Amino acid sequence: MPEPYAIASIIATLCALAALAVTALRLRRARKEFAEEVTSWRMKLDLDLRHAREERDQLLDALGDAFMLVDADARVRFANKAARTLFRGRDLTGRTIHEAFLDQRLAAALMRCLDTGEPTVTRAVLAQQSSPLGDLERRGMNAWVIDAARLSDSPADEPTTRVVIRDVTHEYQTEQIRKDFVANASHELRTPLAIINGYLENLIDDDLLDDKELSRRFLKVMRKHTERISRIVEDMLVISRLESGEAAALKVKPFRVRSCVNDVLERLESVIHNQDAHIRIDMPDLDLTLAGDRFYWTQVLFNLIENALKQNPRAGLTVTVGCVRDERSTRIWVSDDGVGIPSADLPHIFRRFYRVEKHHSQEEIKGTGLGLSIVKRAIEAHGGTIQVSSIPGQDTRFTIEVPRDTEARLLAEAEANALPELEKTDA
Repeated sequence: MPEPYAIASIIATLCALAALAVTALRLRRARKEFAEEVTSWRMKLDLDLRHAREERDQLLDALGDAFMLVDADARVRFANKAARTLFRGRDLTGRTIHEAFLDQRLAAALMRCLDTGEPTVTRAVLAQQSSPLGDLERRGMNAWVIDAARLSDSPADEPTTRVVIRDVTHEYQTEQIRKDFVANASHELRTPLAIINGYLENLIDDDLLDDKELSRRFLKVMRKHTERISRIVEDMLVISRLESGEAAALKVKPFRVRSCVNDVLERLESVIHNQDAHIRIDMPDLDLTLAGDRFYWTQVLFNLIENALKQNPRAGLTVTVGCVRDERSTRIWVSDDGVGIPSADLPHIFRRFYRVEKHHSQEEIKGTGLGLSIVKRAIEAHGGTIQVSSIPGQDTRFTIEVPRDTEARLLAEAEANALPELEKTDA
């Protein structure tokens, strides 16, 4: 029989082995639990990171401007929805900025920031064919601001640059219109003022005041040009009010269109009589009312009818003024059977100071060139549109259309704005 010491030793060894096995089992279980916990945490972190990226993407996609992140190798690492739309849905991720931009002037602005590390804001004015929008560009000259700066928390050896591309074409074109307006207005005012000044010098310096017949002729010419200056100033004030936001405070009330036409024809009665022109009214409903600011609608009809008469000074011209209404809209038109408008001029006739030169002699006093621009702005202020078509010698027609729901909205807004005034008056 084994000795008691040996038996005890064996038992101790077995106990040790059993304890070691239990410890190993516990360690394996702990390792498994730790691995499971690490995996769970990793999954949670990945999920949180995915949610954070989704939230970031949603926020950046909500931006109206194109936004990109570019790495040190000038490769795009992120592009928001506006950037993808700007570049016509192309996948920009992984592309270099030279591959992304059609016009290298846009890329050059960004490269300056990547090379120097300094923030840069640059405006690029591009021709239509060079626009990032490509074939979708229809606005002619277009302008873009490229705002680039390195992210402050990105590593110095691997910097990330954020890029914002902002479409400022509207602001650029508005600026150009303002510059053109000032230049054209200065020119239009300078010409009659120079003529008046010339005649005054002749009268005063050449001692022509004693020649009553010649003085009267000079004064008549001067009066024509002072009237022209007055008309230019009045037209500029009207178009300025329309474009400065004052049109938002239109005095909208229902008025009879026929009554408005009659007022215009009374003002033009002498011109109509002198030209032996015929005015035809085509209005099935003589009591038809339009909701709008009568002052501006009078300007619209006056300018259209006067324009037809001035552009066709021949005798026997027929000018037709019509108005009809259906379930959707009110349609007003002014047409004539004169010489018409050349097709090359049709896209430009609503521009300020634009004139269609056809038959004017040097002795005639030209119009201000603002009439049709005022017409378009006034109609747009009322939520309407205007179209023009011309068949020379047969029919030149300006057609205005105002949606009936727009009329109702303008009238409701005017009535709502009038209530506080009434309450103030009552108080």
